[in-house]
Amino acid sequence: MDGMTVEGPSIDSTRPSIARVYDYLLGGKDNYAVDREVGDVFLRDLPGSVAIAFANRAALTRAIQQIVTTTAIRQFIDLGSGLPTADNVHQVAQRHAPESRIVYVDNDPQVLVHGCALLEQNDRTRVVRADVRDPEDVRAHPATRELIDFDRPVAVVLSAILHHVNDEEDPAGIVRYWRDHVPSGSHFFVSHFRSGDNPETAEAERVLQRTFGRGRWRTDEEIASLLDGLEILDPGIVPAPLWRPDTTANRWSADGAQPELSVWQHLIVAGLARKA
Repeated sequence: MDGMTVEGPSIDSTRPSIARVYDYLLGGKDNYAVDREVGDVFLRDLPGSVAIAFANRAALTRAIQQIVTTTAIRQFIDLGSGLPTADNVHQVAQRHAPESRIVYVDNDPQVLVHGCALLEQNDRTRVVRADVRDPEDVRAHPATRELIDFDRPVAVVLSAILHHVNDEEDPAGIVRYWRDHVPSGSHFFVSHFRSGDNPETAEAERVLQRTFGRGRWRTDEEIASLLDGLEILDPGIVPAPLWRPDTTANRWSADGAQPELSVWQHLIVAGLARKA
């Protein structure tokens, strides 16, 4: 299928991968011993931290559903998509609008291999090998141009990726590029590690920096500033479990009162913004 062939570096099973560690924490099987060693630091030394991964994934699922059911947007660019898991962006979007088109972007070789295998029977999806820090390369890629009409609103998905972009790599510039190259009505979903000013936050950030040389916790104000020039929609930048939650879930009381969140659930926030 056009746009589905992946060329690039081979998979290195001797070095941990952010995508594979995340897969391990979510209970996936597409990981190696070196990834599990990193993941076990969180499981063993930072109990409860896995809630971050699950809270983020659930918020992403709700965001895609909200976009496709409340707007006319039918095209998505998922930047730093990670390894396929349950309820990927195309599965959620196409469940409600089968005509939805999705471009997944990542530079992890294993993500590309598994992504292409998953999507080879879906002609409304593409996997692009590119670095999210080079948005022009993503936008100009033939597979992106084939599937995405930049004259129509686009949903730009930045789920748990900008906190892996260090300050000197200009994460705000990445968002600004896409803001400037999509039309009015486009939506941006962002989730991000949030500074908690507590020992757990400091230790989790230290583990990521030590292992990958990146992983930047930011304050609510810093995260909101990444979306400068966009209208941040209700309820704003909030802990992921509180972003447009399913209030019918058992963890919500009969009167709709919010559940008490753990320290970890406070450390991943989510928000949806719109280009006016």
